[in-house]
Amino acid sequence: MIISKSKTMKEENINTKKRILLTGASGTVGLETLQHLVKNPNYEITIFDVETKNSVKKLSSFRNSVEIVYGDIGNMTDIEKVSVNQDAVIHLAAIIPPLADADPDLAYRVNVKGTKNLIDALEKNSPDCYFLFSSSISVYGDRVHNPKILVTDQLKPSPGDQYGETKVLCESMIRESKLSWSIFRLAAIMGNHKISKLMFHMPLETTMEICTPQDTGRAFANAVDFQTQLEKRIFNLGGGKECVISYLSFLEKMFEAFGLGQVDFPAKAFAEKNFHCGIMEDGDKLEEIIHFRRQDLNDYFEMVEQEVSTSQKKMTIIFKSFIKRWLLSQSEPYRAFRKGNLVEIKHFFNNNRSEIVKTAF
Repeated sequence: MIISKSKTMKEENINTKKRILLTGASGTVGLETLQHLVKNPNYEITIFDVETKNSVKKLSSFRNSVEIVYGDIGNMTDIEKVSVNQDAVIHLAAIIPPLADADPDLAYRVNVKGTKNLIDALEKNSPDCYFLFSSSISVYGDRVHNPKILVTDQLKPSPGDQYGETKVLCESMIRESKLSWSIFRLAAIMGNHKISKLMFHMPLETTMEICTPQDTGRAFANAVDFQTQLEKRIFNLGGGKECVISYLSFLEKMFEAFGLGQVDFPAKAFAEKNFHCGIMEDGDKLEEIIHFRRQDLNDYFEMVEQEVSTSQKKMTIIFKSFIKRWLLSQSEPYRAFRKGNLVEIKHFFNNNRSEIVKTAF
């Protein structure tokens, strides 16, 4: 009788576990979110991701602690498989820049259609599910001259920002859904970034607030148990006042850490407008509820320096002039300026037409 009763209690305990679906688990924020989620013995976790060599490698260590399902979020059949009896969903899967800008059709298919598929499947198979969505500061567009951002500000992605446009569409679908939901608009999430042409799209005078992947992942993981306080609300998610820095100062510290010396690129290497980032003026509201912040700028730069080996830094110092020339070759603003492409020059720079023609030629 005692054994039988014990078995029944164990089964009841398993049945009362909160079932959580995490999409985009192999991404930078997704992986950190997963690492926080698996620490909670009361969660039964399913992760959904696209199958690639990279995703399989990153998720392999979790095979014994979570259910891993690979598939295409743009395919409703694949989504149906993971949408049954879920208590909460953390939706992080997305195509991000620069790929989102280079392949807008793919970005739409994954970001917008994929989100629509997920909403529809959950409304059908898990109607009481709590839907947590990762949006972006990019929905606010260019904030160089008015960097203090509030959730109530107008959503106006910069021209050509396909990623920001998809996030606006997704937010609209989520708000109109029958699900319980929360939307977090993420500040600049710094971690595991690869050098790309986007480096030159942000104006140097931009005031930016960062958040580490670790803190961001902790935010999503913590939020699962705060549905009552968070549902049907939108929050700005940033690292706080200790994570605010100018883009120029940020680059200077990064260049120093890697051994690249000064940020001494020629004029017009960096755009002057039409990007995003700023300060999450009301970001403390989310922190007051879920208490996710543990790291600041000093922590971030210490992590960067630890990741750069002494030998790597020495090699970079030796070849820094070549590296900087290669970096400059990736600058679309500089290329537009040198070639006199008036359409792109007007997109990247503040000059009026007569000044542009005079300067470019």
